[in-house]
Amino acid sequence: MKYIAPKVLEGSFSCPHCKAISQHVWWGIDLVGRLLSFNGVSYEYCNIRVGKCTHCNENTIWLKERMLYPAFSTAPIANSEMPQNVRDIYNEASTIFSASPRAAAALLRLGLQELCVHLGGKGRNINDDIASLVEKGLPLIVQQSLDIVRVTGNEAVHPGQIDVDSTETVGSLFELINIIVEYMIAMPQKVSGIYKKLPASKLAEIEKRDAEK
Repeated sequence: MKYIAPKVLEGSFSCPHCKAISQHVWWGIDLVGRLLSFNGVSYEYCNIRVGKCTHCNENTIWLKERMLYPAFSTAPIANSEMPQNVRDIYNEASTIFSASPRAAAALLRLGLQELCVHLGGKGRNINDDIASLVEKGLPLIVQQSLDIVRVTGNEAVHPGQIDVDSTETVGSLFELINIIVEYMIAMPQKVSGIYKKLPASKLAEIEKRDAEK
């Protein structure tokens, strides 16, 4: 299912109430308490912004750029094939994402380390684990995803050049964790399940072909 993270004043995103990707109509409250509709009015001086989902008619309430209601994470839902220990860390990061993107990034790095162990790493050094997976033929897109989460997560603990207080920056890490799980766990399981349904005679022919190489 496609997911678009909620963002204040955006025209459409995944509604935290009904989960549908839907249009949102905005209005706000300015510094003197006046209600302002979005029709051509600047929100520069509006502290409180309200978006109404046109699909379920529920509201999201924001304090400038931060969503106050509902008390719901704007992070994507974890891939259904994510290992449980990784999912637990992922969901913990999700619950604190809006309040502290930096803390969420640090947790996602920890989740990534656990995921590397699931994929065959030793778990002592995440950089070494990624290098080992590359030697085993890790696809480039997965290697890049792993390194993005690793480097950004490191920045959350040892501040440097990456803005880990940005919800946009850290929000992408959730997507990348899901991409890694999709490529390395979910997709192989799906393909394997379909492959095993081929007629036994065809499977035997394939096995014979490969043995002759």
